[in-house]
Amino acid sequence: TDEFVEKVHCRARRKFVRGISGKPLGLLKRLRKSKQGLEEGEKPPAVKTHLRNMIIVPEMIGSNVLVYNGKTFNQVEIRPEMTGHYLGEFSITYKPVRHGRPGIG
Repeated sequence: TDEFVEKVHCRARRKFVRGISGKPLGLLKRLRKSKQGLEEGEKPPAVKTHLRNMIIVPEMIGSNVLVYNGKTFNQVEIRPEMTGHYLGEFSITYKPVRHGRPGIG
């Protein structure tokens, strides 16, 4: 993981240098458990989480995570290009504005 830590941005690097414990570590353990005993090419069951500030690490690739956006859980399938980003970046918290549509009133 030292190679990965060197490649991520400063804030993520600081988070890893200070150590991962508690809830983020629990999420990694649950993801490992969901991947266990699967055949090749089979998708693991999704794991629910509220941890939007969790940095995606290479170990999480191929997992399905349900990320809470304040109202519902949005499914995110972790891909290799997502490493180094936060889980919350892939679960939008607002409904985008649709300009030019009739409103109320």
